[in-house]
Amino acid sequence: MNINPDLLAILCCPETKQKVTVAEDAVIIALNTSVTRGGLKNKGNRPVTEPFEAGLVREDGTLLYPVRDNIPVMLIEEGIPLTQIQ
Repeated sequence: MNINPDLLAILCCPETKQKVTVAEDAVIIALNTSVTRGGLKNKGNRPVTEPFEAGLVREDGTLLYPVRDNIPVMLIEEGIPLTQIQ
């Protein structure tokens, strides 16, 4: 994922205000495996049915915000709790 470093520097979790970093490929692969199997839900408790192209992980490593068409989706209810893949 190509994200402008200046944009990344100002983005933060809308819930906790923690910084975010680009998710590693292994995290995206694990999430996409969960999407394929079914059962993955976002923080709004809605099923996730579309694979991830990229994501931004909150500093504490517990939540990922999806990136769709190179646009970070920084909405609390769209966050993906990463405890579902651990």
